[in-house]
Formats: sequence, C-alpha cells, structure tokens
Amino acid sequence: MRRSLAATVFGIALLAVAIPAHAFKLGIIAFQMSSETHARVANAAAAAAKARGWEVQILNSEGSLPKHAEQIEAMIQAKVDGLIIAMGKPVEADAQLAAAKQAGIPVITAVAGASPHTLFDIQVNDYEVGAQAALYLLSKLNYRGNILIERYENNVASRIRGKVLDVVLSENSAIKVLGSHSMARTQSWQEDVRSGMQALILQNQGKFQGIWASFDGQAYVIDDLLRAQGLKKGDVVLVSIDGGPESNRRIKDPDSLLTATYAIPFEKIGEKAVDAMDQIVVKKTPREKIVNGPVLYVEATLVDATTVDQISK
Repeated sequence: MRRSLAATVFGIALLAVAIPAHAFKLGIIAFQMSSETHARVANAAAAAAKARGWEVQILNSEGSLPKHAEQIEAMIQAKVDGLIIAMGKPVEADAQLAAAKQAGIPVITAVAGASPHTLFDIQVNDYEVGAQAALYLLSKLNYRGNILIERYENNVASRIRGKVLDVVLSENSAIKVLGSHSMARTQSWQEDVRSGMQALILQNQGKFQGIWASFDGQAYVIDDLLRAQGLKKGDVVLVSIDGGPESNRRIKDPDSLLTATYAIPFEKIGEKAVDAMDQIVVKKTPREKIVNGPVLYVEATLVDATTVDQISK
C-alpha cells in the first residue's frame, strides 16, 4: 500500500514536471515600424521577453489610428497577459486602453505619454531634452542667424520638444525663423517631410545657417535634401533628437550635414518595459516600488563629433 501510494505521488510529480507552466503571453504594438525608433523599442522588448521564455506577438499599426485601435482590441480578444505599446496614442486610443484595463490586461507604454488606464509610460524628459537640443543649435550659431524648423505635432514627445524650442527662441531675438514645416502624415511621413522641407530649402537658399528637426528620421530626409543641393558638412548646423546607429554613422560621415543628436536609449526602454512587466505582473512586486508616478524616466545623451566615437563603441 505504501509502495503504491509513493509510486502515485512520484507519478504526479513527474507529470507536473512534464506539463510546461503557462508561458506569459506578451503583446507588443508599435505605432509605425517604418520609423527606426518604434522598431527599436518593439524589437528590444520582444527579444527581452523571448529570453524569459514568453510568447510574443508584435503588431505594426503602420501609422494608422484606426488600425492602432483595432490592434489593441485584437490583443484584448487574444487575452494576452500583458501589453507593451511603442509610441502609441493614449488620448486617441483612450477607449481601447480603458477596455484593456477592464479586461485585466496591464499596459506599459513607451514614449507615448501617460494614461489613467496604463501602468506607466517610459520616456526621457522631453522638456529637458528639447531645451538641450535647442540651446545646442543656438550655441553653434553663436546665438544669431536664421533657421528652418521641422515639427511633428501628433506625437507628444515631438510636440513638447517643439514647444520648448519656441520658449528658447522667444528669449533669443537674434535668431530668426525663416520657415517652419509640420509633418502631418504618419503613413507616408518621409515624403511629407521631403516635400515640405524641400520647398523651404529652395525658398531660402543661402539664407539659413541652422535647421532643427523634432526627431532623427526627419533629420535624415533633410540631410539628404541638403546634400542634393550641394551643401557640405559645416555649411548648415542640423540638430535633432533620437540617436542610434544611423545617426552615429551620419555624424561621422564627412559628407553628411547632421551635426548632433540627443540619443534616447530606445533598446533600454524596450527592455525596461519587459522587466517592469515581469516584476509587477509575474512577480507581483508593487508598482510603487518600480516607478514613482505615471512616468519612468531614462536619460538622453548628446552625440556630436566630440562624443560619437565613444557612443559607437
């Protein structure tokens, strides 16, 4: 009898080992994977989750708000255990995020802005970074001269950077804005920037000394336009924000006009999102021990000719 009972207990133990535990199902939605920064967050988060043995599904909203909302709804229907949204639209997708919260699905956003329906957002302090980028540009111009501006109002981070730029310019009257273009399209954003900035560059040939762009993807398009016009490195100061391998390459390239960027650690943001999901949802660590408030901040780093070799290592 004892032998039989022991064998039964041993058999149950073996069965428990043989049946794999439920793998955490993580959904990841990137608003626009054609944007390098969105892809960097999403791919880093996916890699970190897979390293934990989690099941991962990545969706690309392709810059479409209706598709973005539909994909959040699809993740709810799929009953994922957690959701990470890269560069999402918490205001426009408020109803969907509320539905996710009601369904008990924890959501962490990255560089999107806070929402009452999410755990928190991970980002840099764009007020600080916006001021640093604006002041870097002005210092390179000795606080006088003419500039062009490329904005993006539909992303909270880019919008904040632009507003801070305006504050800096309001206190430096020797800098004149000759023209400003605001990127409006998200699905064909490169062409939007190209057409808008090409017109400004042609209208103001030889009259501007600096260009400010709200994110590096815009700066790449502008860099190519300037080179097509025959401008050389040093002819124009081109400053932006985001960072990454392509930005480093251009800053080092003797033919590129990209002068500097403030590098945001997008891979680190994706990894932090997964780590926080693991700590809060899987290990049941109180949220307050992970983040104090609705935003978890990370630091941005200046990358220019003096620092790019160190950053690239």
